[in-house]
Amino acid sequence: MIYRNVSHPTDIPWFRALRAVLVVLAALITAVITTGSVYLATHEDVPPEVGHAAPDALVPDPTLPSSAPVIGGPGVQATPPGLLAIAPKTVPRKTLLKLAGLEHVQKVAAVDGGAVKIAGTGLQLLAVDPAQFRSWTPTGVAQHPEVWSALARGEFVADAATVRRLGMVLGAEYQLENGPRLRVAASATLGFPGVDGLISADLGRRLGFATGVVVLVDGDKIDAAQVRRLLGKRAQVVKVGPAREQEAAPKARRVLVGRPETYLDLYRRSAAVCPGLSWTVLAAIGQVESGHGRNNGPSSAGALGPMQFMPATWKTYGVDGDGDGVADIWSPYDAVPAAANYLCANGGGAGGDRLRKSVWFYNHSWDYVDRVLGLAVAYARTYPS
Repeated sequence: MIYRNVSHPTDIPWFRALRAVLVVLAALITAVITTGSVYLATHEDVPPEVGHAAPDALVPDPTLPSSAPVIGGPGVQATPPGLLAIAPKTVPRKTLLKLAGLEHVQKVAAVDGGAVKIAGTGLQLLAVDPAQFRSWTPTGVAQHPEVWSALARGEFVADAATVRRLGMVLGAEYQLENGPRLRVAASATLGFPGVDGLISADLGRRLGFATGVVVLVDGDKIDAAQVRRLLGKRAQVVKVGPAREQEAAPKARRVLVGRPETYLDLYRRSAAVCPGLSWTVLAAIGQVESGHGRNNGPSSAGALGPMQFMPATWKTYGVDGDGDGVADIWSPYDAVPAAANYLCANGGGAGGDRLRKSVWFYNHSWDYVDRVLGLAVAYARTYPS
């Protein structure tokens, strides 16, 4: 047998290179473990009530100390019609153009209309495109998110007087004679004489409604006789008066936080509404919900304003934060202390699990809770009191 002269492995160049790499890797692993231990030790110092979300994934808004709160709602200019006309057949486009050319007329539109029966009672409905029809409604209706969400879902919006007259229940379904069941999803004072409610144009087509027979005419001092002459002798023309005011809401609870110059100060002052609640929780909700007033909605669910309140919740928990006598869902000076009020009513000032539960009441998602409370941790570190 012949033996070869074999060198020790450590003398081979590639082995020496490999060993050097392993030494570096070992050092890196040790550093990571050490750093991780320091992070865990530091993270455990954070009060448990604000959660354990990774702060590097949750970044506080850097403009918070300088960003000024701004009051603003949806940009819908409501201009209800001065006249409403019902024609015996579809109104041609050339006739609509002639109507638009009449003296004092500002704008004209035609929508679909028809009648349905519920338990033998006839209802006169308009079938509309929500995006085009919204500006024709009174301001209170135009800014009523449930109305437009309901129409988008193919549900029924009943006039408030019809609901009272027939004893309808919001949220209940009613069987149409020779038609589908319709859910009464919202109610509002529409202000259109003889109109019992609204449905979507798509649903109206399925129900066989007449196309383009209801004409809306906007303007002051419009000559009704001229409108009737253009639409034909069989047309019915009625004047549309101002919509009756909605029932007054109860006087809002007054919680004075004033009008701070920045969102940072607003969150800090508003936290005092709920003793024990950290302002960082309010700041985290404000960032998650609207980007501190940059996106005030309405949301797809109908939430409004910088703290994204549902109108029904606002009626109970909304407050007048700046002392102007109004609890305005669109105003950060009212909405932020109202959020503190709502969290406090659900145990937010007690911390721990009760705080977590109060944030869950704000938005029924534990992922949302973890995100908000993790972001609150990041706010505490970025903007120490």
